[in-house]
Amino acid sequence: MPEGRETADGLVRYHRRAGVAHLVLARPDRANAVDLPTARALGAAVDRATADPEVRAVLVRGEGRRFCAGGDVEAMAAAPDRAAYLRELANTLDGALRRLADMPKPVVVAVQGAAAGAGLALVLSCDVAVVATSAKFLTAYAGVGLTPDCGLSHLLPRAVGQPRALELALTGRTLTAAEALAWGMISEVADDARLEDRARHLAEVLAAGPAFALGQTKRLVRRSAETSREEAGREETRVIASAVTEPESAALLAAFTVRGPSRSGRSAVGGHASGPGD
Repeated sequence: MPEGRETADGLVRYHRRAGVAHLVLARPDRANAVDLPTARALGAAVDRATADPEVRAVLVRGEGRRFCAGGDVEAMAAAPDRAAYLRELANTLDGALRRLADMPKPVVVAVQGAAAGAGLALVLSCDVAVVATSAKFLTAYAGVGLTPDCGLSHLLPRAVGQPRALELALTGRTLTAAEALAWGMISEVADDARLEDRARHLAEVLAAGPAFALGQTKRLVRRSAETSREEAGREETRVIASAVTEPESAALLAAFTVRGPSRSGRSAVGGHASGPGD
């Protein structure tokens, strides 16, 4: 796809710019609630970004006032076989979110308004969450007599701890952006007017970074909860030995040796760059 060209199926818009794939939920009149066609469209957009070698980072956002209201309750209620519909919807959307989390490219999400139910699972499936000051988060399932899906019962306790996850899931409490930041559920809060610019800038900075190193770092961190300390150490050793042979890593290491530790300053993605083992 040529740089900057946008494609749309009316449900999820997709375009690429500056190495960033933009995935935009495009049902603002339904608060970007996800029905089965939307879940399929999101999965196709995730697969497209994963397969495109020109994509080095991804930015996910929702069009309109609200990020994502979760599953489309009206579509569920209208289904002739509600159980079969919910099973297919949950499986399809969960697959898309798992592939998004497993994608070897950093994913930034920009959140405005409400992220509820599966919309919250979408946020937690991304790597860096930049949210508007007015954003709110809630599980929402109990309010319609349903239970978590799309991995939320796995993701939420790992983000905020089991006691807080249980409180959110059982009481239906709404969490503010400031509370979500204090709980460690999101990365940063931005003024509503600056949200899109800030998230886009961050995604472009990540896209300009070393693709192999960032993708593998994401994988190591995301899989850490399912591995032992010994397994994690072995896998880190294997990956860092591979990373040092990558052309981007070789160039950065060469630049570091010329520059020297005392002049290393900040890395391309905003972190300290005194040395790989510092």
